[in-house]
Amino acid sequence: MDDIYPYPVARIGLIGGGQLGRMLVKAAKRLGCTCVVLDPLQGSPAGQVAGHQIVGDYSDPAMLRELAESCDIVTFELEDIETETLLALEAEGHRIYPRPQLLATIQDKYRQKQFLRDAGIPTSEFIDMPRPDAAAFARFGYPLVQKARRGGYDGRGVVVMADEGGFANHLPVPGFVERFVEADKELAVLVARNVAGECRVYPTVEMRFHPHDNVLDFLVAPASVSPEVASHAEALAVRTVEAMQGVGVFGIEMFLSTAGELLVNEVAPRTHNSGHHTIEACVTDQFEQHLRAILGLPLGDTRQLIPATMVNLLGEPGYEGRPVIAGLAAVLAIAGVCVHIYGKAVTKPGRKMGHVTVIDDTLEAACEKAQRVKTLIKILGDKQL
Repeated sequence: MDDIYPYPVARIGLIGGGQLGRMLVKAAKRLGCTCVVLDPLQGSPAGQVAGHQIVGDYSDPAMLRELAESCDIVTFELEDIETETLLALEAEGHRIYPRPQLLATIQDKYRQKQFLRDAGIPTSEFIDMPRPDAAAFARFGYPLVQKARRGGYDGRGVVVMADEGGFANHLPVPGFVERFVEADKELAVLVARNVAGECRVYPTVEMRFHPHDNVLDFLVAPASVSPEVASHAEALAVRTVEAMQGVGVFGIEMFLSTAGELLVNEVAPRTHNSGHHTIEACVTDQFEQHLRAILGLPLGDTRQLIPATMVNLLGEPGYEGRPVIAGLAAVLAIAGVCVHIYGKAVTKPGRKMGHVTVIDDTLEAACEKAQRVKTLIKILGDKQL
């Protein structure tokens, strides 16, 4: 029989020990896999549950080699890592998914935009901007968005400029500028693709962003869009991942413009904040699905069984230090509320410290409960700023 797996089913090397890694490790244990985490922080969120962590930098060639040689397969939970060593390890025969060459393309936001354009994937107009130049910005035309080529995530590395006065806040780094999209909604679609090329897509969700931190604050699943828009978004997301020949779970962020056009904004080559609700609301959650994809196992059912909303728990302004959770009992008293605390030892304003998923029979009821959750639970710290 071919369908026999000695325990552990696989030894998985995970680059990055944050909250995505933590939830991935939990899913790996359910499937009979073991994990080794590489992270510079001793006792990282993922390391706490994995039980085995290599303490070292994500881009240290020696640490990456130690990880790859101690595991059957390597994956990652963040993009901003050095790919040269990963490419060399892959050339030696180590399995690394998503592929390092694709990671190198996606982690450079300008190369990612070029790839989308060249593949015929609709995206906003853009031009290279290796050095910020007021005259060049003006020629391109306002309003516009400046993005750093590397290192931007959760609202960092992005500046929206309504007019020429916005140039005063420009990023002094290599990047590009793109046309500002008048968006009716911001959507996201998760796509899984395994090593055999099989794809599965999750229902479209709607993302609502924090007005100050520009980080996902509130998620509605499924999105409040027509079936035609949702179907178009899901087909576009699959086209994008197939063009990249990606292996794993990918988060495809999109704009639905006020003119009704769907434009791909960015691609995340990993599990994604917009998919956390899948743990409670879908047959197969995004973390298990990622493991199925990279291990060459059959992909799971992506059906959403119940409406859901998700709220990010961010560190409250004015606090830092050891986390203090206020309102935990109050939110747990609400039916359908599922709290996830990430195990981070230190909080600071705007830092992702956890999330709450709310499920209910109707989306309206789930949203109403989520609004209550947002007012009740707070992540404070033992030090006031």
